[in-house]
Amino acid sequence: MVRLSVAQLVPALNGGGVERGTLEIARALVQRGHRSIVISAGGRLAPQLINEGSEHLSWPLGVKSPLTLRWIRPLRRWLTEQRIDILHARSRLPAWIAWLAWRSMELRSRPRFVTTVHGRYSVSRYSTVMTYGERVIAVSEMIQDYLQRHYPRLPAERIQLIPRGVDPAQFPYGYQPTPEWLQAWHQRYPQLRGAQTLTLPGRLSRLKGHEEFIDLIARLRTRGLPVYGLIVGGVEPGRQRYADQLQRRVRAMGLSDGILFTGHRADMREIYAVSTLVLSLSAKPESFGRAVLEALSLGTPVLGYAHGGVGEILRCIYPAGLTPTGNLDVLTQRAAELLTVAPLVPAEPVFTLQRMLDDTLALYEALSPLPRSRA
Repeated sequence: MVRLSVAQLVPALNGGGVERGTLEIARALVQRGHRSIVISAGGRLAPQLINEGSEHLSWPLGVKSPLTLRWIRPLRRWLTEQRIDILHARSRLPAWIAWLAWRSMELRSRPRFVTTVHGRYSVSRYSTVMTYGERVIAVSEMIQDYLQRHYPRLPAERIQLIPRGVDPAQFPYGYQPTPEWLQAWHQRYPQLRGAQTLTLPGRLSRLKGHEEFIDLIARLRTRGLPVYGLIVGGVEPGRQRYADQLQRRVRAMGLSDGILFTGHRADMREIYAVSTLVLSLSAKPESFGRAVLEALSLGTPVLGYAHGGVGEILRCIYPAGLTPTGNLDVLTQRAAELLTVAPLVPAEPVFTLQRMLDDTLALYEALSPLPRSRA
């Protein structure tokens, strides 16, 4: 086996889906004897990255400032000196810095350039850089369709579909939290003991469907269903006003005891496991839907809008959980039906982390010996 040196570029390592995927690939590279480097501004996941055997280069390539262009020369020099085989950009501004450094290197010495499109970026000159990879990874069929529709000059053979995945060992089917966790949970939220709980995970953002979720809980309670709503997610910088609006709306509707805000939680596996139903109500189509897949992997039913990556996952694994986007009447009826009699979630894993890792590393290994492309 040829030992590869792979550098992944992300703005920071603070815990989002892109960052978690970066760490998963980094861990797999180390486990298979390759050299793994991540270039980012750092964050709370950086110590874990280093502890798992990767290197970290603390360069703020994601800062939206003209000064960020000063990193082009140091990156070009570093790529040459370190003899990097694969340069993998996962975000637009780092991708611009990477591409500008990469294209000016000597053809025989530069690495292979890979990009991953993690979302439906605005169609613009700025976003075009994500199509400049010698291979462009699409994380879902929706992203593949988006690329083919909006970037027709991108050859189809350069796009590689590699869906994200979860580890069934980390999210095992039928998982039950420990008695200690349950005790602490019920001490914190005694009203949830033995209750039907609907959970909406995700940061407090207007696009995540929190207003519809609050209306859904109100409607279900009006029908006589004594359900509780759980909003699990932290407040992003600059979004405190929106979080306060949600709190006021809950109080105004008389739901202060019926809808609970947990803030950011690191124990999502346990929360999904004790939930009766997990919701995905994003107004904007998600590129994949990791939270949906994590809940389904545990065997917890999911109800979500039938668009984007979430729709793909539900159609494949749990079609009973599909509901038309933005239709509150149908959403309420589907939720009531699933709360009454929910079909079992199939136990057989579909979108696995191992398949994502294998496909990504196979791409690296196949791409490395090929002749270098001209910029």
